[in-house]
This record gives sequence, C-alpha cells and structure tokens, in this order.
Amino acid sequence: MTPGAREELAARIEALAAAGEDLDREAARGAVEELLAGLEDGSIRAAEPDGDGWRVHPWVKTGILLGFRVAEVVELPAAGPLEFRDKELFPPRALAGMPRVRLVPGGSAVRRGAYLAPGTVLMPPCYVNVGAFVDEGTMIDSHALVGSCAQVGRGVHVSAGAQVGGVLEPPGALPVIVEDGAFLGGLVAVLEGVRVRRGAVLAAGVVLTRSTPVYDLVRGRVIRAGKDGILEVPENAVVVPGVRALGSPFAREHGLSAACALIVKDRDEGTSARASLEEALR
Repeated sequence: MTPGAREELAARIEALAAAGEDLDREAARGAVEELLAGLEDGSIRAAEPDGDGWRVHPWVKTGILLGFRVAEVVELPAAGPLEFRDKELFPPRALAGMPRVRLVPGGSAVRRGAYLAPGTVLMPPCYVNVGAFVDEGTMIDSHALVGSCAQVGRGVHVSAGAQVGGVLEPPGALPVIVEDGAFLGGLVAVLEGVRVRRGAVLAAGVVLTRSTPVYDLVRGRVIRAGKDGILEVPENAVVVPGVRALGSPFAREHGLSAACALIVKDRDEGTSARASLEEALR
C-alpha cells in the first residue's frame, strides 16, 4: 500500500470511528478489510522505526477497534471435532498468506491482521494476535504470546511461556516493542509501556512493565520510564530478576521486598552463544 493510500485509509477510519450511531457499517467493514490486508502484507504497521525512536500510528488501533465494533460473532470452521466462535473479521490466518513461515503442528494460531515475515518459526502452541508485526528469522516458542500490535524485530527468540504484551487502548499508546536480536527467556513478560532495545537479553522470569525499576549494576544508575511513559531496556543489556527492600517501618518489620530487574552485565560472546537460536531448529 502506497503512503498516499495509507493516508487516505487513515482519514476514512478516523471519520468512521467518530460517526457514533450514524456509522455506515458496510463502509466501516470495507475500511477494516483494507487495514487488515495492509497489516498482513507488512505495508501498514501500528508503529515503525523512526531514526533512533519509534513512530506510533494511532489510527491503526482505531481501525482494529472499529472492526470489533462492526463485526458479528459467528461460528468458525475447524477440522474434526474442534469448534470456535469469534468476531467474523478476525479469524485465524491461513498458511497460504504467510510464505516461508514454519508453523509446527500442535495448536498454534496467527490471527487475521498479524504479519509474520518469511523465515519466522512458530512452535506449538503459541499465539500471535491482530496487528502484531514479527520480523524475519524470529522464533516464537511454545506457550508464548505476541499480543495485539506488538512489534518484534529480526532474529528475536521469544522463549517458552514468554509474553510480549498487547496494547489496543488508548490508540496513541506505544505498542510493546522488542528490537532486533533480543532474547526473551522462559516465562519473561514484557508488558505495556516497555521497549526492549537491540540485542538485549532478558533472563528467565524477568517481568517488565512501565513501572518496573531497572537497576543498572554496570553503570550505577536506576532506569525508570521517561516522560513519554516508556521504559527502555538498553541495547545489549543482560537483565535478570531481582528484588529491592522496601523502606517503610511496616515493610522493614516484616522483611518485605518488591520485584525489580537488574542489569548485571552487557552482552558478550559467551552470552550471545547461549542465547542464539540453533540453526537446526529453524
């Protein structure tokens, strides 16, 4: 889709979403179908790199929400005794529309409106939600989730049980972003308001939200969300779960601590070797 076509579609979606009870439902369905097609071929994204930062396209999430508003709940066909019921505009995608994507048998699904680049690998069972963008050579492992509008870069490993959270509302909120070459260990959760920079490694069990303090033991600083509400994990940081003592008299009396994250070192050759994807698995 050309830039001009995207701008025209964005204007239509914004106008339709603001129509209230006077909404032309057929026109809305047509606009949402165009949006989903653009998301699936990668020509439309909920957010995209812009220099060293990211630019959010709120109208994309507005369009997805519009689709949920106008779509009916219907029976969805499935093989054998399986049955599903969901919004008609958001069924699972077919493999025919995802060339060179490896989808291993065992119960995984990619929802309509998600983009998977050639060379991605999905291990069962995992789920990729509407509006998500997954770039080349990334592996989504068993029981892992890539949430709505999440942006996952090239060569990322999302390990078993990890969650890359989804964000639909408010439309202007920055989607969860995991940049190229990052490694998310088992049971990691990267949730709303977090950007994992290029090459960072999150060890098993790390949970990050915009309110999670990250203590950088290498440089002696505390990283918190900026004025934009985004918590950024630095490039090539190696992050492990940690706890911090709470200072109130009640907390001291009871020995209470709160969860945090610790940067213990920067990524080196040894870390990269342990975190790398085995070619035999691809």
